[in-house]
Amino acid sequence: MTATLPITQSTELFYPSADGTPVAETYDHLYALLTTLEVLKQYLSDRQATVLGNQFLYYAQGFPKLRVAPDVMVIFDVTPGGRDSYKIWEEGQVPIVIFEMTSAGTKDQDQIFKKTLYEQLGVKEYWLFDPKGEWVEEQLRGYRLRGETYESIQDKRSEPLQLRLQIEGRLIGFYREDTGEKLLIPDELREALRQEVLARQQAEEQAEQERQRAEQERQRAEQAELQVRQLQERLRSLGVNPDGID
Repeated sequence: MTATLPITQSTELFYPSADGTPVAETYDHLYALLTTLEVLKQYLSDRQATVLGNQFLYYAQGFPKLRVAPDVMVIFDVTPGGRDSYKIWEEGQVPIVIFEMTSAGTKDQDQIFKKTLYEQLGVKEYWLFDPKGEWVEEQLRGYRLRGETYESIQDKRSEPLQLRLQIEGRLIGFYREDTGEKLLIPDELREALRQEVLARQQAEEQAEQERQRAEQERQRAEQAELQVRQLQERLRSLGVNPDGID
């Protein structure tokens, strides 16, 4: 474990929230990052947790240069909501799961430096996702902490998140282990909402058609009843008792 003990400072240190570098190398990496971020935010919205994307993780108080910017990190048992940066010694919790959208250009840093750092910090799961398949042949590779050492995850499931992970093109698909339900990405949510609105409109139109048919039947019944009464009145005017006619 990397020590994060508080230290006394004579002057206040500045911990930047940005360094001017791009969020991601390519559109595919950016889309995978933002989609994973949004899906996990929605999934954990009712939990005492936060999900942050490409924000500085400071892990050593008093040393602002000791920082890393995970693409997506999930932290449990903290106040929900965003932060400009995340300082372990202030929050009291280490990220439980981290995702890096890796590429050939970031391979060494992701596979060596970050993997070693997250292992030492005690991050329970570390996932490398290669949207373009540049160096991770299976596209998605995971590590789970056993004791103080990372071991490869063979079953593509996240124990802390209780989700099953699946490659879907250049994105990660997330499925609940308890129900098998897929966590919809923003595009799928929009389509699901559109379909829901369409189904509601169709149901309302069908209900209106049924109401109109019922109203037409009522009017026809009233018209028939009126015709019967008129006929009875005419028979009576002719001296015929309509009640006695079989």
